[in-house]
Amino acid sequence: MQRVCANSKKVIIIGSGIGGIATAIRLAIQGFDVSVYEKNPFPGGKLTAFEKNSYHFDAGPSLFTQPENIEELFALSNEPIENYFTYKPIEIACKYFFPNGKIVNAYTDPNKFAEELHNELNENTATVLKYLKNSEKVYNNIGTVFVNHSLHKWKTWFHRRVFKALTTTRLSYLFHSLNKFNAHNFSSPEAVQIFNRFATYNGSNPYKAPAMLSLIPHLEQNTGVYYPTGGMISITNALFNLAKAKGVKFYFNDPVQQIIYYDGKVTGVKVAENIIPADIVVSNGDIYFTYKNLLSDIGKSNKLLKQERSSSAVIFYWGIKKEFSQLQLHNIFFSSDYRKEFDNIFTSKIISSDPTVYINITSKLEMAQAPQGKENWFVMVNAPSNVGQNWEAIKKELREKVIDKLSKIFGEDIAQLIETEEIVDPVLIEAQTSSYMGSLYGTSSNSKFAAFLRHANFNNAIKGLYFCGGSVHPGGGIPLCLKSAKIVSELIQNEK
Repeated sequence: MQRVCANSKKVIIIGSGIGGIATAIRLAIQGFDVSVYEKNPFPGGKLTAFEKNSYHFDAGPSLFTQPENIEELFALSNEPIENYFTYKPIEIACKYFFPNGKIVNAYTDPNKFAEELHNELNENTATVLKYLKNSEKVYNNIGTVFVNHSLHKWKTWFHRRVFKALTTTRLSYLFHSLNKFNAHNFSSPEAVQIFNRFATYNGSNPYKAPAMLSLIPHLEQNTGVYYPTGGMISITNALFNLAKAKGVKFYFNDPVQQIIYYDGKVTGVKVAENIIPADIVVSNGDIYFTYKNLLSDIGKSNKLLKQERSSSAVIFYWGIKKEFSQLQLHNIFFSSDYRKEFDNIFTSKIISSDPTVYINITSKLEMAQAPQGKENWFVMVNAPSNVGQNWEAIKKELREKVIDKLSKIFGEDIAQLIETEEIVDPVLIEAQTSSYMGSLYGTSSNSKFAAFLRHANFNNAIKGLYFCGGSVHPGGGIPLCLKSAKIVSELIQNEK
């Protein structure tokens, strides 16, 4: 275990989501005395798991990309990653099913993927490869500036990398929607729908979100998709154990009640009516709740409400007493009217009558994740954030629609195959993870200025107060939460 100097500054991190744990690891390596306070009895935030009737279910994020973000933490810690965490690449990132019967395997080999789109959708292979190459270029020249650095520090904008990014940026990336950009590049509606889907990676609407999001396919179709041994929960377990090995202290069932500051400087936090001193406080909680509940800054919290919330989800965890050879680890069953689906989510605040359905089945790669001859289905439908809808009625109706949709596709009654079930909705997501309105990614990216409107990783008015996680810069999802941890740790290091 790494020893922490007795005179090192004390850091308190609020919340043990992936961003919070990664920040704790980085700061412990820097020599800080780090403590993490978590309201739940377990670490991980949204990235948790549960078992029911011998079925294992990852409860949160199900897609694993950019393993180098995790590898970097172990390299910095001088710990062998194989003692904590193993993973393997998968050949098919996702299998897409369309209402017209067409099926597309999204291979993680760009050439095979381009050939698949040509064979199944009559897309030009050169056009597909050009799109993916451009996605890589945009990510490397523009995206890396965005995800690796604070956009709220002036020095970021005076580095040569920014000038390179500006020369790469086309006006169409900002002023055209992702859908318009994709429709210009592809001839088939199915290909457009596949690449529009990447807007959902940060809970956004492809018909409003800027074409800059065309950089996201690079992370899946070029750099690859992976499966962590033991399921996604193994990411949480690996980082939690690494943090403890570096001397980080965790306190579970201990919600922070208040962030204490005086004369523009953080002095500690209140936990169970006790004041715990700290030189630095990092909130890994939802930024809205941080201001409203922990800082009692109603004005700032109300200002944050002006930004559109991201989508949420309704998730069915089904133990299925049969194996489906036609399914992969990741599967998408598209809606027949994708535009209407997003209009319903973001404008009408309802779920479409013909929703897109995502199914993740980890037992495809690890048989032990489900009883023999059976499968563990993580079935997710994009949903609006919670604005007071009747979720009990919505869930009941949605369950019938999803079962009917899948039953028609597979030619058998899926309802008869469900032998265990749990259901999560936006209300429960907010209760369990403190994500305001159940929004999975904080705010949406449905504006060309969304990237700049996300809250900074620090507070100018309160020295020593920082923020990490999916509701602040650079955004939601495992890779970006890990990037936020890196940004925060570098900000703190530079201000030592």
